[in-house]
Amino acid sequence: MLRRILLSSTAFVVAVVILSVSVLQSSSVSYALSIATPSAKSVLEKVSPEIEYIFPFPGKILPDSPLWSFKALRDKVWYSITLNPLKKAQLALLFSDKRLLVSKTLFENKKPDIALSTLSKGEKYLEIAVNQEGVARAKGVDTKDFLTKLASASLKHRQVIEEMLPLVPEDGKPTVIKSLDYSKETYKYSRDGLNSIGAVAPTDPFDGNK
Repeated sequence: MLRRILLSSTAFVVAVVILSVSVLQSSSVSYALSIATPSAKSVLEKVSPEIEYIFPFPGKILPDSPLWSFKALRDKVWYSITLNPLKKAQLALLFSDKRLLVSKTLFENKKPDIALSTLSKGEKYLEIAVNQEGVARAKGVDTKDFLTKLASASLKHRQVIEEMLPLVPEDGKPTVIKSLDYSKETYKYSRDGLNSIGAVAPTDPFDGNK
């Protein structure tokens, strides 16, 4: 009889302990998720602002490929035989977009030297796009849609370059940071151009650092 009472008591105590541990584990998981999720979300929103812009497919040939020189030559010929200034501006933006994505891939592949060169050349195409838009507008061409796209593209370029920085070796970061000037100036130009015709530019989410 005594033995049966002891066994029953022991079983009861074990059951209570197991139930208590289960409740505590359940409580701790819910608490961790409720704390971590908003924090992670706020960090992501701060680092990566929402910018609506779709990049073109950059292609599979990278600057470290022997075929890249032919691709670069094709782009130069394509640009040189294009006479319409607005189309030249569109081409320059296309080349800039693709080279930005390619440079990011090269940084991810641990090839910073080629990546830096590609990024610098690619961002200069933004300046070319700005110049050709100016030529087109001076001729009376309606460039409103392109200016809007250019403004969004410049903001997206800035976002991608800033996200790219952790991949860049320390001695290469000044060059990458300097390349941000192209996207910043392109946004200012596009914004002012849109304002001059009574249009509103896409909002700059970078804390007013224009």
